[in-house]
Parts: sequence; C-alpha cells; structure tokens
Amino acid sequence: MRADLLDGIVIFTRVAEKRSFTAAAVELGVTTAAVSWSIKRLEARVGTTLLTRTTRSVGLTEAGELFLEQALASVANVEAGIEAAQRMGANPAGLLRLSVPYVAQTLIEPVLEGFAAAYPGVELELVFDDRFVDIVAEGYDAGIRIGEMIAQDMIAVRLTKPSPLTVVGSPAYFARRGKPLRPEHLSEHACINVRLFGGALYRWMFTERSGRGEPRTFTMHVKGPLTVNGPATCTSAAVAGVGLTYNIASIVEPLVRQGLLEPCLEGFMPESPGFFSYFPNRKQMLPKLRAFVDFWKHDHQ
Repeated sequence: MRADLLDGIVIFTRVAEKRSFTAAAVELGVTTAAVSWSIKRLEARVGTTLLTRTTRSVGLTEAGELFLEQALASVANVEAGIEAAQRMGANPAGLLRLSVPYVAQTLIEPVLEGFAAAYPGVELELVFDDRFVDIVAEGYDAGIRIGEMIAQDMIAVRLTKPSPLTVVGSPAYFARRGKPLRPEHLSEHACINVRLFGGALYRWMFTERSGRGEPRTFTMHVKGPLTVNGPATCTSAAVAGVGLTYNIASIVEPLVRQGLLEPCLEGFMPESPGFFSYFPNRKQMLPKLRAFVDFWKHDHQ
C-alpha cells in the first residue's frame, strides 16, 4: 500500500459536495491553490480525471462519481474510528494484558477491586511469569518488572518507590531458633528457597558496610526444608513458621505490621529499585494502560 494513498480524499469529497474549489477551501481553511494542487495529485495517482472544471462550476466525471461513492464511505469510517478512539480516551476500555512477576502478586491484588470498579470497560488479564517475556512477540500490552530487569530499549514508568530487601520469619520461629546476627549465620537456620524459571535456586544478596570504601555486596546459597517456585508460597510458609524467607520489604510490610512476621539482618540488606511498568514505545501508552498505571500509583502513595 502506498503511503500517500489517502492523500487528498477528504479535499476531493468537499469539492464534490460544494461543487466549488473556493467553497471547499474556505471550509477546510486552506487556499484554493492548495485544493487544486491536491486534486491534481489525486487524479494523477488514480490515473483518470475525477472532476470537470468550467469557469462557472465543478462537476464529476463518471469515474469521479464512482470514486466519490467509495470515498464518502471510507471517510465516514475513518471519522467513526476517530470518534471511537476519542471515546476510549475519555473512558478507557478493552482488554489490557499484562505480564507480571510472581513477586508482585501481593502488591497488585489489593488494586484489583478498586480498578475494576473505577474502569468497568477494561478487561484485565494478568499472566504471572518470572521468565523474561518478549511482551511484543507474546501479545502483551505491557509488563511489570523490577527496574533493574527491564531491557534498555523499553520505556519504563515507575510504579513503586525503591525499597530495601529483607529476611523475615515468624515470631514463633525466632522464639525457637533465635535471630541470625550475620548472613553467615543463616547456615544454622531453615531457609525457604525459590526455584527460578531456568532451574537455578535464587541466591540471597547482602551488603556489608565496613565504613571504609565501597560496601561489599555478596550472595549466598541457603538451605532449608522447602523449595517453591513463587514468593507468595514462601511468605505463607514463613508466617506458618516453616523458616525464613527473603523478599522486598514493602511487600511483606503489612504482615510485619500485623505481627505475623519479623525482620532480621537489617544492617546487611541491599535496596530493590522498585517496580516499573514497561512497553516498547510511548505510542503504546494506551488509555487503558495509562488508567491502570495511574490507579496503581495513586493506590500505593
């Protein structure tokens, strides 16, 4: 399809309707010369004369009449499409398909009821998956990931503030086993492991600040009675007293406030950059996606 295929069609329909180049130019807010030039280029592309011109009037050739019949229908369809898009901008609607990591599950769940009530026209589909998803190839409108895990060629919009990481356990667990004072002491504790998509176990990261030079960052393999493939199960098991779990502090903060979990090793915890929504380019920040991002950010203020 030629890039200039639709050029001049609206001008042609206005000239045909008004039977005048001058009247069409006045309605469209352009010069008569611009209207004449546009019609000449359109006729050149079509390969035949569409309008007859005399000193007194403008008429349609037989080809012009056939062309006008199709052009009017096409212009009406385009105008209807624009109106529909504008309505969607005012009232976001349609399927919004998001790729979400399991670690964000407890953050996104409290948003769902309010978002559904605020935007009844949006059908939200959440696909939880910890692998690196090609959101374009797999048909997602956007993805949600921790900031450091987003490809550089994506547009990222922050959803949450940075938050420290944390190791937490239940009060009952700490009453039995005590709290580790250093990361190395975790070898004496029951830790809940997470199996990553590729098969490896997630390594717990720590930062030691000696007061001299840059902090030392290191990771550790931990051992325990339970390995799962999702942090939600880790948190539930930790609340039940099975062992210690490693998570983002803002995610487990409600359970800490309720007294169901307690943190440890606070002086050794690095910071998570927070969660971001990401998509290929700014043109894909559709009204339904903008509505979800704005609602999430307002809910997490």
